[in-house]
Amino acid sequence: MEPGGVASDARGMARPPRFDFAGVAQHVVQRGNNRLPCFLDDDDRQRYLQCLRQGLARFDCQLHAYVLMSNHVHLLLTPASAGAVSRLMHTFARNYTGLFNGRHGRTGTLWEGRFKACLVDSGRYFLACSRYIELNPVRAWMVAQPGDYPWSSHGANAGYREDPLVTPHPEYLALGANRPARADVYRALVAETLDEVLVAEIRAHLQQQKVLGSDRFQAWVAKRTGKFAGLRGRGRPSANENCP
Repeated sequence: MEPGGVASDARGMARPPRFDFAGVAQHVVQRGNNRLPCFLDDDDRQRYLQCLRQGLARFDCQLHAYVLMSNHVHLLLTPASAGAVSRLMHTFARNYTGLFNGRHGRTGTLWEGRFKACLVDSGRYFLACSRYIELNPVRAWMVAQPGDYPWSSHGANAGYREDPLVTPHPEYLALGANRPARADVYRALVAETLDEVLVAEIRAHLQQQKVLGSDRFQAWVAKRTGKFAGLRGRGRPSANENCP
């Protein structure tokens, strides 16, 4: 679905287009159908990352942070053009599904319908979102430290290893004058406790597919799109939104 169009869900009901701008980062989550695993082993994870790398080059998107969990994936992306993230997700997710089904002798859908995405403002919001993504395995009690989990961008952003998938965002580049300095600052940020109010904001904006950012940024998006960019209600997110 191109930007500005109206999609339909499985019941034929109209779905409003997502907020989507060239050069503005998006936090994307795609879940396995019925919350079932979308990776059964490390070979699956390698194939997923290979499909993702091909899709990033084809659709001109930059990946800044990611994590592969057992039944869902988080990506922090910046597209060069509006609509590129949707084209990327639909194409490479379909390609991976074919590989997964063929390898494991199954048929049918792998993903839970439409992926979720929200715009992410720069400043504190971008770096908080990157930390939130890479801390998923820690929150899920899979590892004690994010550096212990091999299937995320943390190794690259923290300076532990090279990762051809990851392109530094300007907010990350501003952390230091060179790569070691940036990695030192980023590791220190990740080591700090991520504010629970900000965690709730990230989850709520993603769940509602709104705009995670300052009031000024939300007003800018609303003016450009003619749509309300903030949350529906400002209360604490419900329990079913409090997931990794």
